[in-house]
Amino acid sequence: MLGKQGTPDKVLLKKVNQRLVRAGLGSGCSIAATVRNGQVTLSGTLQRDNQRRAVLRAASGIDGVKQVVDQLKVQVRKTYGNG
Repeated sequence: MLGKQGTPDKVLLKKVNQRLVRAGLGSGCSIAATVRNGQVTLSGTLQRDNQRRAVLRAASGIDGVKQVVDQLKVQVRKTYGNG
């Protein structure tokens, strides 16, 4: 399938994955991207909610991406205390 400006989804997926690697989110993040008709869907887990903006910006800033769907979740940290 082709995204905006005739960019194949396969090419967009490669570019999105490269951008996500360059975003340097750390080993605690696990993000998967899929592309269909120029729409990028991001799923997986982030360490902190403030990482979401960088991830979404990285994906949406690619020529040919029509829309980014955010299905990211923030990893819940278990805290232990004497409560």
